[in-house]
Amino acid sequence: MFASLSDRLTATFKNLRGKGRLSESDVNSTIRDIRLALLDADVALPVVKRFTSRVRERALGAEVSGALNPAQQVVKIVQEELVGILGGQTRQLVLAKTPPTVIMLAGLQGSGKTTLAGKLGKWLKDQGHTPLLVAADLQRPNAVTQLEVVGERAGIPVFAPERGNVGGHDAVGDSGEGTHSFGDPVAVSRLGVETARARQHDVVIVDTAGRLAVDTNLMQQAADIRAAVQPDEVLFVIDAMIGQAAVETAQAFHEGVAFTGVVLSKLDGDARGGAALSVAEITGEPIMFASTGEKVSEFEVFHPDRMASRILEMGDVLTLIEQAEKAFDKRQTDEMARKFLAEEDFTFEDFLEQMSALKKMGSLKSMLKMMPGMQGLREQLDSFDDREFDRVEAMVRSMTPFERSHPKAINGSRRMRIAKGSGATVTDVNQLLVRFGDAQKMMKSLARGGGGGLPGMPGVPGTGKKARGKQQPQRRKSKSGNPAKRAAEERAAAQKAAAAKSGAGASAFGLPSAGAGPGAADFDPANLPKGFEKFLGGS
Repeated sequence: MFASLSDRLTATFKNLRGKGRLSESDVNSTIRDIRLALLDADVALPVVKRFTSRVRERALGAEVSGALNPAQQVVKIVQEELVGILGGQTRQLVLAKTPPTVIMLAGLQGSGKTTLAGKLGKWLKDQGHTPLLVAADLQRPNAVTQLEVVGERAGIPVFAPERGNVGGHDAVGDSGEGTHSFGDPVAVSRLGVETARARQHDVVIVDTAGRLAVDTNLMQQAADIRAAVQPDEVLFVIDAMIGQAAVETAQAFHEGVAFTGVVLSKLDGDARGGAALSVAEITGEPIMFASTGEKVSEFEVFHPDRMASRILEMGDVLTLIEQAEKAFDKRQTDEMARKFLAEEDFTFEDFLEQMSALKKMGSLKSMLKMMPGMQGLREQLDSFDDREFDRVEAMVRSMTPFERSHPKAINGSRRMRIAKGSGATVTDVNQLLVRFGDAQKMMKSLARGGGGGLPGMPGVPGTGKKARGKQQPQRRKSKSGNPAKRAAEERAAAQKAAAAKSGAGASAFGLPSAGAGPGAADFDPANLPKGFEKFLGGS
């Protein structure tokens, strides 16, 4: 979503590097580049003016002129101001003191309200709540049926006393000549809340109707539903890809329905992201949630500080850790840690468990893009096919239980059988076994103390044979007495060291190495959030 804006801002900040102090002309040039980047990203003009004005005022102040590194201070100012226009702080749902909590969804047709109702319901269910979905969109063709399908996927019950429009004709209003009536959405909403109270559901999510454009009938119906159910939260669902039109739409709904929070849908799209940077600043209401795909699990709380970090290519490790904690089972994690410390072989059974947990976290590309310093690998990540994991999994599942725990026993005939069973080639199976063997060696090396593992990565303290006693210093190889031969040896050693450093971040299963693209060298582990070092150390 923010790739273009991120590239423009990153290029702008690179021009500031290496300068001991910033002149007014440097600041003006930077502000001009930021203004053009925001306008190109479809951010509303009033938002751009206020944003650049605040950044310029702070950049010319004492906090930059007296800083040891003025360029980094400017980046810090831009990040803080981005957090400000995105809403400042993370806003949680306001729950009613006496259940049920009523949440009303509003927005244009096609913004993703119905899908989002299921996602929000699943998220609330995972938090320990018992939500009920109410089908109050009786005008869009088959909207009630769609909500029932989404509710079934999310495991949430749906209250739908009216079937609504199933004939393919949009309703105009009340019954009469030339119009269609498919039920009263206000009565359905009111009855849904009463039913939730009787069935002891603590949250009610009301899915209301939308239009292709803002009109009087839409606003009146939404206002009537709000008056009937008295919702604790009114969430305005907006398509993050609609660009400049987001501002007018948000203002119209804010005046007509008085929503209390914003939900950005389709945040995984390839648009320029201006809606996300404009709505909160224009309406004064916070962005509370973000929807990033079609699956009911692709839904997250919106954190302004983390989104600002993503835009500035600083990564979002905290969200990545939270997703990992949800996806990985503690028992499996403890067992993997025990195997790692005991230097037991990593088997294909372990690989299948890790693969299953990774799938629960979502797209691998989206996860990798949350890592700091990955901007130089964007092209490689965009070209990476997540279905490669499915092909690898098919090969592993074509193995017998014995073969999964004893990969070295897989001979030629077994490899041919695995290839036929998974629709792969023998070459694919050979490559998988080679990469898997490399992964086993790397994990053992890391546990022993890092001798042959990832360059620059420390081993686990207190583990392996090397940690038990004092290590003997390595004997240096003698150099040739021939000057020409010695120079050739030195060049070969330098090339080997550079190649090892370039391949340090490569995956054992064929992902592009960290040195494969420009900008990968910018990654600095010291910039990771406090506490993340435990994941790097394997402890």
